[in-house]
Amino acid sequence: MVLFSTSFLVFIFVIFCVFLIFRVFFRSISLLYLFKRFYISIDDRFHVYQFYKVPEFNNNFEENQLYKKVSTYVSSLASIEDSDFANLISGNKSNEISVQLDSNQIVYDTFLSTRISWKNEEKGGDRNNCCRTLVLKIKKRDKRRIVRPYLQHIHTVTDEIELRRKEIKLFTNTSEHHDHHHNNGTSGRWKSIPFTHPTNLDTVAMDSDLKDKVKSDLESFLKSKQYYHKLGRVWKRSYLLHGQPGTGKSSFIAAMAKFLSYDIYDIDLSNVTDDSDLKLLLLSITNRSVIVIEDLDRFLNEKSTTISVSGILSFMDGVFSCCGEERIMVITMNSKEKIDPAILRPGRIDVQIYFPLCDFNAFKTLANSYLGLKDHKLFPQVEEIFQNGLTLSPAEIGEIMIVNRSSPSRALKSVITALQDGRGSSSNAKRKSISLHPSISTREREDDSSDSPKVICRESVHTVREFRKLYGLLRLKSSGRKSISYDITSEKEG
Repeated sequence: MVLFSTSFLVFIFVIFCVFLIFRVFFRSISLLYLFKRFYISIDDRFHVYQFYKVPEFNNNFEENQLYKKVSTYVSSLASIEDSDFANLISGNKSNEISVQLDSNQIVYDTFLSTRISWKNEEKGGDRNNCCRTLVLKIKKRDKRRIVRPYLQHIHTVTDEIELRRKEIKLFTNTSEHHDHHHNNGTSGRWKSIPFTHPTNLDTVAMDSDLKDKVKSDLESFLKSKQYYHKLGRVWKRSYLLHGQPGTGKSSFIAAMAKFLSYDIYDIDLSNVTDDSDLKLLLLSITNRSVIVIEDLDRFLNEKSTTISVSGILSFMDGVFSCCGEERIMVITMNSKEKIDPAILRPGRIDVQIYFPLCDFNAFKTLANSYLGLKDHKLFPQVEEIFQNGLTLSPAEIGEIMIVNRSSPSRALKSVITALQDGRGSSSNAKRKSISLHPSISTREREDDSSDSPKVICRESVHTVREFRKLYGLLRLKSSGRKSISYDITSEKEG
């Protein structure tokens, strides 16, 4: 009995000690916070400060765009969580929540080793009559060194934030007749829908080196405004995607747009009346956009075309193409053999990407992506079939795997059957590596004779063409709704 009482007392003592430790620990945190606030207040008394007000409206009661940018920037600061009061606001997207500074609260920032503070001042009790102002507080001795670069820093950061939050849209052009009679509440010749394609460059099953080069090329473009202007060039970049139907050119365009957070302007040349009409469409395209012309080879080979080759050339890099910046132009073709070399010359086309049919390496990537298979007893049989020159497009193989995804063995047998029963075709699809060169057209013929593709994209269902079919915006074209394998040949800026 005595032993039990002693053990119980020891247990109570241990619990009491643990309680004291936690209490001291949390109190020390509170004391540290109070000491930090006390230090800041003392430091303030020994410096002379300059204050800059950023009101929500200007003297003409017009919205102050700088206030919007500063508000976005302040809400992105991690230190906003240290304020006593903050507001949680839902964003445009369902899962987006932003933190905004409450009235008369202060948030601190550091720029170029200088401490800066922002205070949210609100005057007026009525919500409609409330006047909000963000007040910048900075030491006078630092203002000449800090203010201008700090404001430029705010612009840069908020531009990146707004780009990430942007809802991407897919635009297509209507005919003039359709525009006059069916306006549908949108302006001009362009009609748009939200672009919800699920693919992106991070989910693309791609050789890591090639993926890095694709991303590097796009990221370099995003940061090259001053470089392009220094060269006297328009800040734009152009891609040629060529390969057989079903090799995934449209999926790549979708991934590119998602990576850049750019709207897509998909031009239907059948709705363009002449060269002048094509120029007018170009003038109405916004900056930060991906401009797409699909199956250009087929359109140019049609004798009834109303657009001339010179009109296409002018669209790509003529004077009118200078009326806008930060654009990516993407041309797709099934084959470039009969295309006027003037269209393909460096300067008009900066990057060429070939999308070949499938080989065994591409097949293994697809099997891993669609079926979770890194190896299988049927792989040697599949490899032998590919070595005999039979192949399918990555889209066709991907569809077979999707249908049979519940049984990987059945999926592989179905692929083998499809290859052997005549659906597989002898292919010249070859492998290429990325190369930088002054003349694309000469090298490209050499590249087309090399081995199998290096890059695979497993997106197989939702493509730009599907959106056109679902929404009735464009006539359905003949190909391209599945997975991709491709290689890059690119020419970097001089």
